[in-house]
Amino acid sequence: MPAAHPRTETSLDSGLRPGISLSPTVARLSLSAAAGQPRTAHRRPSYEGTTPLPHRAIVPPVTSATGRPLLFLDVDGPLIPFGSPSGHPQTAAAVSSPSPGQGNPLLERLDPELGSRLLALGCRLVWATTWMEEANEVVSPRIGLPRLPVVEWPAPYTDEGPRDLHWKTRLLVEWADGRPFIWVDDEISAMDRLWVDAGHPGPSLLHRVDPTKGLVEADFSALTDWIRAVTPG
Repeated sequence: MPAAHPRTETSLDSGLRPGISLSPTVARLSLSAAAGQPRTAHRRPSYEGTTPLPHRAIVPPVTSATGRPLLFLDVDGPLIPFGSPSGHPQTAAAVSSPSPGQGNPLLERLDPELGSRLLALGCRLVWATTWMEEANEVVSPRIGLPRLPVVEWPAPYTDEGPRDLHWKTRLLVEWADGRPFIWVDDEISAMDRLWVDAGHPGPSLLHRVDPTKGLVEADFSALTDWIRAVTPG
């Protein structure tokens, strides 16, 4: 087994919980990006031509002290795909322009079978979406989910973290509080994985979904394999 990377106690204005130290790689990335511009909660980088990044395959098992993994779930992209009927991907701005709610025509894109498939994973499902409580009111009934806990985002939300770090990442690490978790989103980047590796002590899977397709069989296979790998018995 390769030797673990040494950790540094470099103090950064990073937003991590007190007492968490960063690896040298993330420390350098954080320091070099300190002068970056704040990002808003609705930052959505272009996804065309990108492919999902590999996730860590070797993770410690979940113990009785940590319980079932959390599964942080986004709506736009994973549950409501951005692909058009013609097969050509639409821009995020075109798809996201209607506001959440009963009158949103994009709700027709929800697959009613997704809820049962997500519940069958055996995780503790948590909404991690800008829909916030409206996900319970509007999305859950259409796909067969019960009311779920909701991650509440500060409004407006900006941060001064490293460039390319998603605005959700630090808040989800804080919300997980050391518990094993999966994050399903269409905007996950390599920086998000580095940040979670450095700041989260438990097992984690950051799974990027192709927003033109939404959650498909290959995604559920990847989630199931990870859950089996970290769950004893």
